[in-house]
Amino acid sequence: MKRTQGRGSRILTTVVLLIGAVAFLFPFYYMVIGSLQKEPDTTLAGAFPRFSNITGHNFAQINGSIDLWRSLLNSGIFTGGVLLCTMFFGVLAGYALALLHFRGKGTVFGAMLLMQVVPFQLLMIPLYVLIARTYGLADNYLGMILPYAINSTAVFIFRQYFLQLPGELFDAARIDGANELRVLRSIALPLVRPAMLTAVLLTFIGPWNEFLWPFLITKDQKKQPLAVSLANYISTVSGSASNPFGAILAGAVVLAVPAVGLFILFQRKFISTDLGSGVKG
Repeated sequence: MKRTQGRGSRILTTVVLLIGAVAFLFPFYYMVIGSLQKEPDTTLAGAFPRFSNITGHNFAQINGSIDLWRSLLNSGIFTGGVLLCTMFFGVLAGYALALLHFRGKGTVFGAMLLMQVVPFQLLMIPLYVLIARTYGLADNYLGMILPYAINSTAVFIFRQYFLQLPGELFDAARIDGANELRVLRSIALPLVRPAMLTAVLLTFIGPWNEFLWPFLITKDQKKQPLAVSLANYISTVSGSASNPFGAILAGAVVLAVPAVGLFILFQRKFISTDLGSGVKG
């Protein structure tokens, strides 16, 4: 009787998970199918189109309208710059807040947590004045990257991860004469790789999909990332396209694929840890 109940429970759990997976994946599937249709069909039946209605013309059309590859390159430069800054400053700040002792450390950590509840939109006007007018970085990759150079969420992730590392490792290195930068480079960084991967995956989505700040800071279309180029296409050019619905979805597919692919590629390593390898029990 218990075996029958256990098997029934597993079957029910599997069915519920499958339904949840289908519900979660269906919008992405519909987006891909819609991007490949010659003629738009916004009804539910459009999710199962005829083979004769499948084409790759929508991708070519939107590429001709907004220079898709140039926009992808801009998104890559913007996102890559943000990730590099996030890793560099996040590791340094997280290490200091977790393992160094200095006056005001608790205050700094509290202020960092407080910044997480401040909407970025409140800071956008003073940031625009500072970066565009004071520094003259409008229509510049650096102007897009600077407001996102330090990510408080990444700092928090690194701090919490550093706190989990065995303190004996760092004490032994300091006794051997290593300074803090050497300890960070030789001891902490090799052990904190899972946290770096987590920070990359969590940080990537923000700048890759960001619209408002790049839209404000860039007026030159050759510098605009894909999210901004797609918005401009929707508001100006899509009405003249033979299948504007399909062209917009084609751009959305191109925007979504890197983020989805990155998560699928690294999902097995997302929660991996290697903390015990450096300490003998």
